[in-house]
Amino acid sequence: MSFPLLTATAALPALGAVATAAVPAAQRTAAKWLALLFSLATLALAVTVLVRFDPDGERYQLTENHAWIRDFGVRYELGVDGIAVALIALTALLIPFIILAGWHDADPLETGSRRWRPTQGFFALILAVEAMVVISFEATDVFVFYIFFEAMLIPMYFLIGGFGDRAHEHGEETAATQRSYAAVKFLLYNLAGGLIMLAAVIGLYVVAGTFSLTEIADARADGTLHMATNTERWLFLGFFFAFAVKAPLWPLHTWLPNAMQEATAPVAVLITAVVDKVGTFAMLRFCLQLFPEASKWATPVVLVLALISIIYGALLAVGQRDIKRLVAYASISHFGFIIMGVFAMTSQGQSGATLYMVNHGISTAALMLVAGFLISRRGSRLIADYGGVQKVAPVLAGTFLIGGLATLSLPGLAPFVSEFLVLVGTFARYPVIGVIATFGIVLAALYTLVLYQRTMTGPVKPEVSAMPDLRAREVLVVAPLIVLLIFLGVYPKPVTDIVDPAVKQTLSDVHKQDPQPEVEAAK
Repeated sequence: MSFPLLTATAALPALGAVATAAVPAAQRTAAKWLALLFSLATLALAVTVLVRFDPDGERYQLTENHAWIRDFGVRYELGVDGIAVALIALTALLIPFIILAGWHDADPLETGSRRWRPTQGFFALILAVEAMVVISFEATDVFVFYIFFEAMLIPMYFLIGGFGDRAHEHGEETAATQRSYAAVKFLLYNLAGGLIMLAAVIGLYVVAGTFSLTEIADARADGTLHMATNTERWLFLGFFFAFAVKAPLWPLHTWLPNAMQEATAPVAVLITAVVDKVGTFAMLRFCLQLFPEASKWATPVVLVLALISIIYGALLAVGQRDIKRLVAYASISHFGFIIMGVFAMTSQGQSGATLYMVNHGISTAALMLVAGFLISRRGSRLIADYGGVQKVAPVLAGTFLIGGLATLSLPGLAPFVSEFLVLVGTFARYPVIGVIATFGIVLAALYTLVLYQRTMTGPVKPEVSAMPDLRAREVLVVAPLIVLLIFLGVYPKPVTDIVDPAVKQTLSDVHKQDPQPEVEAAK
């Protein structure tokens, strides 16, 4: 039997979570280093998956298939395509930076505080989320995917509600209440989506007689499995609703600004750069592959909702007074671009959407983590409390600027390529949607540059006059992300070479081909 590489990649952070939680309470530093070592070991396994994956080989590779619950046809079935490989690599890459950035976020509060922040629990929960996200990307059994799609909500709930941002202007009791509200709202929204999906999962089993994604797809392709039109549409809606909540897509997005505002900056990155990607990934893997005709039927409505997310998220970002809420609404706008690319049903759109998932993860991590370093120094999330930071902390301001420029998709930085591909792919089939979506780019430039101007330029406010610049640990967190943003902005080929074959197979699942350009005949 070959080494179960995919299982190991998901099991290692789970083992790390248990080991970190078991460290004695007094050994907080040891728990941090242990969590970091497990995250780096997981990154090494993810790189091994990346190296062993052949983009021109079988659709699903490194597969594992074992009986699990025989009476219900549930199998422990794993496999990765190019899209999953790219997102596993992104997840494994970001977790060590998240741990380093949150190195002191779960330390005990000052003497006299009524709350104790268990350091071991904080880092154990981060590793637990990583394990569940990784296996969600690997699962090719719908039931296995559903279990971990829902299970990741529990550690995320405790990370949001139990380890909130210390920068709060209304005192500890009010902060605790708002953290609790944000955590419960996150949990209820996602549980509601998951329960609807559970009904669809059961319905799919009744129709298909199996939970295996590959078996269902093969049966659909060779004509041995037929779904009634209405049945397929209802099942699609059940799956899509859960993924749209996770993504998040307007109008199911309202949990995200609260969660990101109240969470620590590293946990906010974990939410939007890692966990939310499961929703958009699942649209590609499950909605389009299992329900191709229903996906085409729903495309016009989904594109309109994605367009609303792009414009609405960007407009609300412009008007924000809170730095973290601004980044949250910017992410809603960016997820609108990703979903638009998925449902444009073109190779450029879907390649751009997958590349956007990777690039958005890196750019949001860079911007939000630097914002977290800034907030921890001043003790405030309000934009109005800053000014002139670039004069006292030029490295912090410079990295903040690069992260912001990546967010607005400046040419030469990674998100530009993916956003350009999404717009080109959308315009090729839906020109009106593509044209309106470009206004999201204009608004992104507005909220990003205004944020930088108000916080980093102008007279130095007395409260920031003694602000220290980035420390060595913080530079170690941000510098690799900046390098990746520049490298993938100039040379995105390593990622596109991996994802393009998988995108072509997804298009074939929905029986779509790229529209031919209209070229005027030469006279």
